[in-house]
Amino acid sequence: MADNKKNDENFQYIVRIANKDIKGERKLNLALADVNGIGDRLATILIKKFNLDKNRQIGELSEDEVLEIRKYVENKEYDGMPVWLLNHRKDIATGKDLNLLSNDLNLQINDDINLMKKMRSYRGLRHEQGHKVRGQRTRSNGRHGLSMGVIRKRQEQKK
Repeated sequence: MADNKKNDENFQYIVRIANKDIKGERKLNLALADVNGIGDRLATILIKKFNLDKNRQIGELSEDEVLEIRKYVENKEYDGMPVWLLNHRKDIATGKDLNLLSNDLNLQINDDINLMKKMRSYRGLRHEQGHKVRGQRTRSNGRHGLSMGVIRKRQEQKK
């Protein structure tokens, strides 16, 4: 049965969304989640939004369906999506809620980190020093360099 789908002349072996080549054999949910900036939840919601079957392979979609998904995903402002689902809320420059993908996401993250470093915020300083940023404990985890075992205090010899 799977061979019949692949022999079909409309099957696309590679689908390109947001500068990412996706194998056509991947299921729709997993294929969309392969794009940097789209997670499992957003992929599921996008499939429901476009009334697609999550068990279909992405290569089975028609070119119009792929184009519709690509246009919606590559547009940074998602209409009708809950704000908590987006990955870049309250943009500093525009104040809009955006969902960034691939290179745009990586550049924005680096810009945000550099801004924190420049303004000397606590998080920026932690980034500069290479320490944990989000409040994790550092006594036993996150150590760099040579490993050290547990050092015990020397006991005084009994006389």
